[in-house]
Amino acid sequence: MMRVYFDHNATTPVAPEVLAAMLPYFSEEYGNASSIHTFGQRGRGAVEQARESVAALLGARPAEIMFSSGGTESNNHAIFGVVGAASGERKHVITSAIEHSAVLDPCEALQRRGVAVTVLPVDREGLVNPEDVRRAIRPETVLITIMLANNELGTLEPIEEIGKIAAETGVTVHTDAVQAAGKVPIDVTRLGVHLLSISAHKLYGPKGVGALYVRKGTRLEPLMYGGHSERDRRPGTEDVPGIAGLGKAAELAMMRMKEERQRIAALRDRLEKGLLERVPYARVNGSRAHRMPNTTNLTFPFVEGEAMVIALDLQGIACSTGAACSSGAVKPSHVLTAIGLAPEDARATLRLSLGHQTTNEEIDYALDTIPPVIERLRQLSPTYKKPVTAPAR
Repeated sequence: MMRVYFDHNATTPVAPEVLAAMLPYFSEEYGNASSIHTFGQRGRGAVEQARESVAALLGARPAEIMFSSGGTESNNHAIFGVVGAASGERKHVITSAIEHSAVLDPCEALQRRGVAVTVLPVDREGLVNPEDVRRAIRPETVLITIMLANNELGTLEPIEEIGKIAAETGVTVHTDAVQAAGKVPIDVTRLGVHLLSISAHKLYGPKGVGALYVRKGTRLEPLMYGGHSERDRRPGTEDVPGIAGLGKAAELAMMRMKEERQRIAALRDRLEKGLLERVPYARVNGSRAHRMPNTTNLTFPFVEGEAMVIALDLQGIACSTGAACSSGAVKPSHVLTAIGLAPEDARATLRLSLGHQTTNEEIDYALDTIPPVIERLRQLSPTYKKPVTAPAR
């Protein structure tokens, strides 16, 4: 049985080149990067080389890159850090209804502390209207935090337009680019953002390491205290192997992105088209014009998403009902309900996210396997009636 991995938005395999770059810092190059002797300075060299690579991936300066434990920490540091450093008693934050929980949960925590939070709606494609952002800005607004790419839909948000609107009033902008980094080109200057979060394990690097871009001059209160690492922003001994891995992953992404974007998008489109043709009532969620090249999110009415995931796993296909950190949740995806899906349709949805190792043969296998699995599950539903002919799409 073929094994097919269509869950790259949850995590990616560590690239061989990344592993090779990390290995020396687990063994012979074991110095603490904060030590001034030769052992330590070799580690420091690896950290600073990685900082340059990550900065190049984002169009930033190396001094503007702060390493973290991943996207969640980077998001939390951006949100709590900006709000904590802002002056004035009244503070206001703007976000969107489809953000990752690593953004929405900190915003809810701020609300409990008396910070006003505006959660903007999205349209049927999952897009935030920049004019909604403009209308939401108040004199006390200190932060706009809207993701660059949605983890479930793949939708790419109009961050460049939002950045221009924010610049008119001097509001700080943060974007969660965890899903976008390494898949689409990013230039922090063009986007107009002050802070941007990434995570290594989404771009073929190791788990447990990430980065936060902090534009020079942005006021940011530390989350933790106890040392002077990362320019006094994040204390603690640097994870040299992980940081070296993130740096190599960033290098590889820059080398391969253009070619891989085109290849993966073509595979995604063939998979999507084939499923729409072969599975009655199937439909795509989110924008098909503004999205990442590797992601498709499809609703297959009359069948539970988790049942599909389990049945497909038994056939060798790994996919997701949405965000991995939300699997097992009783409630339907907040992203899918935010774009207007009824709860029963939100629960009948699969996310298929492709990656570097995805092949034409795997797409063929998926197209031969997924439709009969869905039809078999549908036969167990009392509400399903097989159409005589497939409906027009």
